Amino acid sequence: MKAIHHDQYGPLESLRLCEVDTPRVAAGEALVRVRAAGLHVGDCFAVRGAPAPVRLFTGLLRPKCGIPGFDLAGEVEQVGLGVERFRPGDEVFGAAEGTCAEFVAVKLSTLAPKPRGLSFEDAAAMPTSGLTALHALRDVAKVQAGQRVLINGASGGVGSFAVQIAKSYGAIVTGVCSTANVELVRSLGADHVIDYTQQDFTQGGPSYDVILDNVENRFLTECRRALRPDGMLILNSGSGATGLGLLVRLLKPVLLSPFVRHRLRRYLSTPNEVDLLALSELVSAGRLRSVVSKVYPLAETVTALRQIDAGHARGKLVISVAD
Repeated sequence: MKAIHHDQYGPLESLRLCEVDTPRVAAGEALVRVRAAGLHVGDCFAVRGAPAPVRLFTGLLRPKCGIPGFDLAGEVEQVGLGVERFRPGDEVFGAAEGTCAEFVAVKLSTLAPKPRGLSFEDAAAMPTSGLTALHALRDVAKVQAGQRVLINGASGGVGSFAVQIAKSYGAIVTGVCSTANVELVRSLGADHVIDYTQQDFTQGGPSYDVILDNVENRFLTECRRALRPDGMLILNSGSGATGLGLLVRLLKPVLLSPFVRHRLRRYLSTPNEVDLLALSELVSAGRLRSVVSKVYPLAETVTALRQIDAGHARGKLVISVAD
């Protein structure tokens, strides 16, 4: 099968389009013909093997898989022993390792029927970023109707889903983005939109019950100024720091939280079938859609990853795998 592949950790340019073996499907798995693969910044980390903690998942000395991509949408090609829920030809979406390829073996625990009426590209954009937003707002913040929620980085992959999910819970949502994305964030349902080139949300504005920070370009003390006394700051960004600086960034909020009035949180989002179905329900209800800014062919995966790595991608970038 065709795939984007690399043998050693290195720059994004080390990726090559080549022929590799089609994966074998094991018991409890489905072999999926990938029609589209969603990308996010974690794919850049996996290619480089940096920051170092990613190697705990991708391989300590060299990549275990060597194919980027964690999100997919496609059609079931074959099912493994004991799989009764899916049949060949079923349209599905979900998460697996190595989705920038024509085929991928997917565990049933991270696979769900593709939402009806959704294109493969829109479905592939959802799993990681949509679930990251859902887990932050539903499970960590436990957002309630009437609460004031601010999404920093509201036009990005996670942020664009977070605005819509917070609105679905009845929150009063403020999105922070650049001038070029103000109308997009407003179209996603944000009640208020702050253009960060014109206004600083940490200076003299309203206070919020919940802030989901997908950018982390501000000091904790600055963000806390925008919180209500019992407010929660959820931090969701692993970029922008390396080495000891990264360790400090990850641990500081967790260690500081017991000693301040505000609740400071980090969290881990793990894809699972139940929550993929929750996203599907929001799609069916007309409360959630993907923002796909561009679709690249498989051969241009490196170009797409470079754009994500630069930190200015609008919504999601998706790879079209099918001819």
